[in-house]
Amino acid sequence: MKIALFSDIHANLPALEAFFKDVETRNTDAIYCLGDLVGYNIWPNEVIDEIRRRGIPTLAGNYDWGIGRSSDECGCAYKTDEEKAMGKVSISYTNELVKEEQRRYLRTLPAHIRLEYQLNHDKRNILLVHGSPRKVNEYLFEDRDEKSMLRIMEQADADILCFGHTHKPYHRILNSGTDGSNHYRHAINIGSIGKPKDKDPRGGYVILTINPESTVADKDSIQVEFIRFHYDVEKAAKAIEDSPLPNEYAEMLRKG
Repeated sequence: MKIALFSDIHANLPALEAFFKDVETRNTDAIYCLGDLVGYNIWPNEVIDEIRRRGIPTLAGNYDWGIGRSSDECGCAYKTDEEKAMGKVSISYTNELVKEEQRRYLRTLPAHIRLEYQLNHDKRNILLVHGSPRKVNEYLFEDRDEKSMLRIMEQADADILCFGHTHKPYHRILNSGTDGSNHYRHAINIGSIGKPKDKDPRGGYVILTINPESTVADKDSIQVEFIRFHYDVEKAAKAIEDSPLPNEYAEMLRKG
Protein backbone atom coordinates (compact mmCIF):
# COMPACT_ATOMS: atom_id res chain seq x y z
CA MET A 1 0.00 0.00 0.00
CA LYS A 2 1.53 3.28 -1.17
CA ILE A 3 -0.04 6.35 0.45
CA ALA A 4 0.70 9.91 -0.72
CA LEU A 5 0.46 12.53 2.03
CA PHE A 6 0.63 16.28 1.44
CA SER A 7 -0.05 19.37 3.48
CA ASP A 8 0.23 23.14 3.87
CA ILE A 9 -0.63 24.32 0.36
CA HIS A 10 -1.45 27.82 1.58
CA ALA A 11 -3.33 28.99 -1.51
CA ASN A 12 -0.33 28.28 -3.76
CA LEU A 13 -2.07 27.01 -6.88
CA PRO A 14 1.07 26.63 -9.06
CA ALA A 15 2.59 24.38 -6.39
CA LEU A 16 -0.59 22.31 -6.09
CA GLU A 17 -0.84 21.82 -9.85
CA ALA A 18 2.80 20.71 -10.01
CA PHE A 19 2.21 18.35 -7.10
CA PHE A 20 -0.69 16.65 -8.87
CA LYS A 21 1.44 16.16 -11.99
CA ASP A 22 4.23 14.64 -9.92
CA VAL A 23 2.13 12.36 -7.74
CA GLU A 24 0.31 10.99 -10.78
CA THR A 25 3.63 9.42 -11.87
CA ARG A 26 4.15 7.62 -8.53
CA ASN A 27 1.55 4.82 -8.80
CA THR A 28 0.07 5.46 -5.35
CA ASP A 29 -2.94 3.62 -3.92
CA ALA A 30 -4.36 6.42 -1.78
CA ILE A 31 -3.88 10.14 -1.17
CA TYR A 32 -4.64 12.34 1.83
CA CYS A 33 -4.28 16.06 2.52
CA LEU A 34 -3.37 17.15 6.05
CA GLY A 35 -4.73 20.67 5.81
CA ASP A 36 -3.93 24.37 5.54
CA LEU A 37 -5.34 24.84 2.08
CA VAL A 38 -5.56 28.63 2.43
CA GLY A 39 -3.61 31.71 3.53
CA TYR A 40 -0.52 33.62 2.35
CA ASN A 41 -1.36 33.65 -1.37
CA ILE A 42 -4.11 34.61 -3.81
CA TRP A 43 -5.73 31.30 -4.83
CA PRO A 44 -7.61 29.93 -1.79
CA ASN A 45 -10.82 29.20 -3.72
CA GLU A 46 -9.00 27.57 -6.63
CA VAL A 47 -7.00 25.34 -4.28
CA ILE A 48 -10.13 24.27 -2.40
CA ASP A 49 -11.91 23.54 -5.68
CA GLU A 50 -9.04 21.37 -6.96
CA ILE A 51 -9.01 19.32 -3.75
CA ARG A 52 -12.79 18.89 -3.81
CA ARG A 53 -12.91 18.02 -7.51
CA ARG A 54 -10.58 15.08 -6.88
CA GLY A 55 -12.45 13.93 -3.78
CA ILE A 56 -9.29 13.87 -1.68
CA PRO A 57 -9.87 13.16 2.04
CA THR A 58 -8.68 16.34 3.76
CA LEU A 59 -8.14 17.58 7.30
CA ALA A 60 -8.73 21.06 8.66
CA GLY A 61 -5.50 22.94 9.27
CA ASN A 62 -5.38 25.79 11.74
CA TYR A 63 -5.69 28.36 8.94
CA ASP A 64 -8.65 26.47 7.46
CA TRP A 65 -10.28 26.38 10.89
CA GLY A 66 -10.00 30.17 11.24
CA ILE A 67 -11.13 31.06 7.72
CA GLY A 68 -13.97 28.53 7.89
CA ARG A 69 -15.36 30.54 10.80
CA SER A 70 -14.58 34.00 9.35
CA SER A 71 -12.18 34.52 12.24
CA ASP A 72 -9.38 37.07 12.32
CA GLU A 73 -7.18 34.50 14.09
CA CYS A 74 -5.40 31.68 12.28
CA GLY A 75 -3.81 30.00 15.31
CA CYS A 76 -0.36 30.80 13.94
CA ALA A 77 2.60 31.24 16.31
CA TYR A 78 4.03 34.53 15.08
CA LYS A 79 7.14 35.44 17.05
CA THR A 80 7.58 39.16 16.37
CA ASP A 81 5.33 42.20 16.09
CA GLU A 82 6.27 42.42 12.41
CA GLU A 83 5.18 38.83 11.80
CA LYS A 84 1.92 39.45 13.65
CA ALA A 85 1.20 42.54 11.52
CA MET A 86 1.92 40.63 8.33
CA GLY A 87 -0.27 37.78 9.54
CA LYS A 88 -3.20 40.12 10.14
CA VAL A 89 -2.98 41.30 6.52
CA SER A 90 -2.91 37.70 5.29
CA ILE A 91 -5.93 36.46 7.21
CA SER A 92 -7.92 39.61 6.47
CA TYR A 93 -7.18 39.31 2.74
CA THR A 94 -7.94 35.59 2.74
CA ASN A 95 -11.27 36.24 4.43
CA GLU A 96 -12.07 38.74 1.68
CA LEU A 97 -11.18 36.26 -1.07
CA VAL A 98 -12.85 33.07 0.17
CA LYS A 99 -16.37 32.53 -1.14
CA GLU A 100 -19.19 31.25 1.02
CA GLU A 101 -19.38 27.78 -0.54
CA GLN A 102 -15.66 27.24 -0.05
CA ARG A 103 -15.87 28.60 3.50
CA ARG A 104 -18.58 26.08 4.35
CA TYR A 105 -16.36 23.30 3.05
CA LEU A 106 -13.48 24.42 5.30
CA ARG A 107 -15.80 24.57 8.29
CA THR A 108 -16.81 20.92 7.90
CA LEU A 109 -13.34 19.39 7.48
CA PRO A 110 -12.40 16.75 10.12
CA ALA A 111 -9.65 17.20 12.68
CA HIS A 112 -8.19 13.67 12.40
CA ILE A 113 -8.23 10.69 10.05
CA ARG A 114 -7.40 7.27 11.51
CA LEU A 115 -6.44 4.23 9.43
CA GLU A 116 -6.27 0.81 11.08
CA TYR A 117 -4.41 -2.08 9.49
CA GLN A 118 -4.50 -5.72 10.58
CA LEU A 119 -1.22 -7.28 9.46
CA ASN A 120 0.62 -10.33 10.83
CA HIS A 121 -1.57 -10.42 13.93
CA ASP A 122 -0.56 -6.81 14.68
CA LYS A 123 -2.98 -3.94 14.77
CA ARG A 124 -1.19 -1.00 13.18
CA ASN A 125 -2.78 2.42 13.61
CA ILE A 126 -1.95 5.36 11.37
CA LEU A 127 -3.17 8.72 12.64
CA LEU A 128 -3.27 11.73 10.33
CA VAL A 129 -3.41 15.14 11.99
CA HIS A 130 -2.47 18.68 11.05
CA GLY A 131 -0.50 19.90 14.06
CA SER A 132 -0.71 17.19 16.71
CA PRO A 133 -3.35 14.78 18.07
CA ARG A 134 -3.93 17.22 20.93
CA LYS A 135 -4.30 20.51 19.10
CA VAL A 136 -4.58 21.62 15.48
CA ASN A 137 -1.91 24.31 15.91
CA GLU A 138 0.57 22.48 18.16
CA TYR A 139 4.04 22.36 16.60
CA LEU A 140 5.82 18.99 16.69
CA PHE A 141 9.37 19.96 15.76
CA GLU A 142 12.07 17.39 15.13
CA ASP A 143 13.92 18.24 18.35
CA ARG A 144 10.94 17.53 20.62
CA ASP A 145 11.97 15.44 23.60
CA GLU A 146 11.62 11.72 22.87
CA LYS A 147 9.58 11.01 25.99
CA SER A 148 7.17 13.80 25.10
CA MET A 149 6.76 12.56 21.53
CA LEU A 150 6.20 8.99 22.69
CA ARG A 151 3.63 10.12 25.25
CA ILE A 152 1.68 12.02 22.58
CA MET A 153 1.69 9.01 20.27
CA GLU A 154 0.81 6.47 22.96
CA GLN A 155 -2.08 8.58 24.25
CA ALA A 156 -3.38 8.87 20.69
CA ASP A 157 -2.89 5.13 20.05
CA ALA A 158 -0.77 5.97 17.00
CA ASP A 159 1.89 3.61 15.71
CA ILE A 160 2.46 5.93 12.77
CA LEU A 161 1.72 9.63 13.31
CA CYS A 162 1.69 11.82 10.20
CA PHE A 163 1.43 15.59 10.49
CA GLY A 164 2.42 18.92 8.94
CA HIS A 165 2.12 22.48 10.29
CA THR A 166 5.85 23.17 10.84
CA HIS A 167 6.62 23.00 7.07
CA LYS A 168 9.84 21.14 7.92
CA PRO A 169 9.89 17.44 6.94
CA TYR A 170 11.44 14.69 9.05
CA HIS A 171 11.00 11.07 10.10
CA ARG A 172 11.74 9.87 13.64
CA ILE A 173 11.59 6.24 14.78
CA LEU A 174 10.92 5.70 18.48
CA ASN A 175 10.71 2.47 20.45
CA SER A 176 7.99 2.22 23.11
CA GLY A 177 8.57 -1.46 23.79
CA THR A 178 9.11 -2.73 27.34
CA ASP A 179 10.79 -5.74 28.94
CA GLY A 180 13.00 -6.34 25.95
CA SER A 181 10.21 -6.24 23.37
CA ASN A 182 10.14 -3.81 20.46
CA HIS A 183 7.23 -1.59 19.52
CA TYR A 184 8.43 0.89 16.94
CA ARG A 185 6.49 4.08 16.37
CA HIS A 186 7.05 6.51 13.50
CA ALA A 187 6.62 10.28 13.72
CA ILE A 188 6.50 11.70 10.20
CA ASN A 189 6.33 15.39 9.37
CA ILE A 190 5.39 15.53 5.70
CA GLY A 191 6.54 19.10 5.03
CA SER A 192 4.76 21.62 2.83
CA ILE A 193 3.99 21.71 -0.86
CA GLY A 194 3.15 25.42 -0.99
CA LYS A 195 5.27 27.19 1.66
CA PRO A 196 8.40 25.19 2.60
CA LYS A 197 10.51 26.42 5.51
CA ASP A 198 13.57 24.15 5.25
CA LYS A 199 15.57 26.41 2.89
CA ASP A 200 14.50 24.35 -0.14
CA PRO A 201 11.94 26.24 -2.26
CA ARG A 202 10.71 23.08 -3.97
CA GLY A 203 7.40 21.65 -2.86
CA GLY A 204 7.56 18.57 -0.67
CA TYR A 205 5.37 15.61 0.26
CA VAL A 206 5.67 12.03 1.49
CA ILE A 207 4.94 8.58 0.12
CA LEU A 208 4.36 6.10 2.93
CA THR A 209 4.61 2.42 1.96
CA ILE A 210 3.00 -0.19 4.20
CA ASN A 211 4.45 -3.60 3.41
CA PRO A 212 2.27 -6.76 3.56
CA GLU A 213 4.60 -8.19 6.22
CA SER A 214 4.56 -4.97 8.26
CA THR A 215 4.81 -5.37 12.04
CA VAL A 216 5.41 -3.01 14.94
CA ALA A 217 8.38 -5.18 15.96
CA ASP A 218 10.30 -4.31 12.77
CA LYS A 219 11.26 -0.65 12.36
CA ASP A 220 12.01 -1.17 8.65
CA SER A 221 8.68 -2.72 7.67
CA ILE A 222 7.38 0.64 6.46
CA GLN A 223 9.15 3.01 4.08
CA VAL A 224 8.98 6.79 4.14
CA GLU A 225 10.03 8.59 0.97
CA PHE A 226 10.38 12.37 0.96
CA ILE A 227 9.56 13.72 -2.49
CA ARG A 228 10.62 17.17 -3.69
CA PHE A 229 9.32 18.68 -6.93
CA HIS A 230 9.88 21.89 -8.86
CA TYR A 231 7.09 24.35 -9.53
CA ASP A 232 6.85 27.89 -10.85
CA VAL A 233 7.99 29.64 -7.69
CA GLU A 234 8.30 32.98 -9.47
CA LYS A 235 4.67 32.88 -10.61
CA ALA A 236 3.53 32.29 -7.02
CA ALA A 237 5.88 34.97 -5.66
CA LYS A 238 4.85 37.54 -8.27
CA ALA A 239 1.18 36.92 -7.47
CA ILE A 240 1.88 37.91 -3.87
CA GLU A 241 3.74 41.05 -4.93
CA ASP A 242 0.82 42.08 -7.14
CA SER A 243 -1.63 41.66 -4.25
CA PRO A 244 -2.21 43.43 -0.91
CA LEU A 245 -0.18 40.68 0.80
CA PRO A 246 3.23 41.62 2.25
CA ASN A 247 6.11 41.21 -0.23
CA GLU A 248 8.01 39.32 2.47
CA TYR A 249 5.83 36.28 1.75
CA ALA A 250 7.10 36.29 -1.83
CA GLU A 251 10.70 36.24 -0.65
CA MET A 252 9.89 33.35 1.70
CA LEU A 253 8.75 31.30 -1.30
CA ARG A 254 11.89 32.14 -3.25
CA LYS A 255 14.18 31.18 -0.38
CA GLY A 256 12.20 28.26 1.06
